[in-house]
Amino acid sequence: MIRISIFDDMSLCTDAEVERMLPLVPEPRRSEALRYRHTFGRFACLKSYLILAGLLRTGFGIEEFRMEVGEHGKPFLPDYPDIHFNISHCRQAVAVAVSDRPVGIDVESFRHFGDGLLDKAMNGSEKAQILASAAPEEAFAAFWTRKEAVFKLIGTGITDDLHGILSDRTSTDTVINREKGYAVSVAVFSQANCGNPQVLSSGWPQSFR
Repeated sequence: MIRISIFDDMSLCTDAEVERMLPLVPEPRRSEALRYRHTFGRFACLKSYLILAGLLRTGFGIEEFRMEVGEHGKPFLPDYPDIHFNISHCRQAVAVAVSDRPVGIDVESFRHFGDGLLDKAMNGSEKAQILASAAPEEAFAAFWTRKEAVFKLIGTGITDDLHGILSDRTSTDTVINREKGYAVSVAVFSQANCGNPQVLSSGWPQSFR
């Protein structure tokens, strides 16, 4: 089972909302949030934790949990080794995925890209599709989030294998939100039986519902 929640009402990204959320999270997360200098960083840190807590509670019956960070910076739940989660955020959205098998998620705002970044991040086929697209910034964001979701799935972070990271070993799905200007992708290992994922967001592809 995969449960995904995407929050994109960023009008709530305010100092007042940060103050409201601070007492709702445990001390380690509070301290982490307050290390950010700007409102957005604090907001995303707190909101993502509360979304995660809600998904764990309603989807998996977990009321209390601890978070630790693995060797390559991927967070995990030491008391629930069979429950996996991943968090991502950008200026337009906060995305959280929770599953009973490894999962990766990434959300990115649409952005301008130059030839250097395109050459570094995309292989020849991907470049051709992006440049032929009627909306190249959307196409770039779709490919980029797929790649980063896979890197987060396998837990290594972004490596030099940007051209070849999308393979038959993994499966990805992507949502494009043109109105709010972001793409979000989720990745699982191809051999995983995803069952009937519950996606708490409109517009997600049928294969991930």
